[in-house]
Amino acid sequence: MTLLDFFLLVVAGLFTGLIGFVTGMASIVSYPALLAVGLPPVAANVTNTVALVAVGVGATANSGRELTGRGTTLVRWAVLSAIGGLLGALALLVAPEGTFEVVVPFLVAIASLALLVQPLVRRHVGELSAPWIVPLGILLISVYGGYFGAGAGVIYLSMMLLCTSESVWSASVLKSFLLGIANLVAAVGFAAFGPVHWGAALALGAGAFVGGWCGPPVVKVIPPGVLRVGIGIAGLGLAAYLAL
Repeated sequence: MTLLDFFLLVVAGLFTGLIGFVTGMASIVSYPALLAVGLPPVAANVTNTVALVAVGVGATANSGRELTGRGTTLVRWAVLSAIGGLLGALALLVAPEGTFEVVVPFLVAIASLALLVQPLVRRHVGELSAPWIVPLGILLISVYGGYFGAGAGVIYLSMMLLCTSESVWSASVLKSFLLGIANLVAAVGFAAFGPVHWGAALALGAGAFVGGWCGPPVVKVIPPGVLRVGIGIAGLGLAAYLAL
């Protein structure tokens, strides 16, 4: 990797962290950037997961007060995220290549549409408050986050806004924290058994930490409705991109 490649990955990491916190679509920047500097797809995927840990660290460091006072609920969710991240990493290492490629665009598209119609659903249906929905959703989304993760944040935000009374702001903080745990656990597995490119991970992660740190104050000044619609529309674009 050249010095120019390193610099470009730092810049890509900055946008990765910011976009990842604001929209939940970090991988749409980071994964193509790793491919652009010459990493093969599997190496780019595992290196991307390692680097994305920095987004959660940066965002949590600048918004950790939002997580206080949640007690054992947050602990249970964190454990489910860790289990999901581990299962996702195992799936990437042992499953046939392209296992999720067919279904992922549909997952992202459904989540994006759910974000766009969320006020209508909440007005006529209320919260989808079955006690098992959120824990199961956290587990399954974390599996996907550990496996690849493009659009995982969109899916997470959609679930939280439909199934809980969390605001867009608090859901964004929870999303970064819990997916950060999933990425961390997956990253440990990839570090031991996967083809991580550590130079690229360092460059991307350095930028992603700064971008993740900058994310919370940016989200705070964007009107919630504008943010929700923007994420939903961008998510549909991501779904189309992944399908093609």
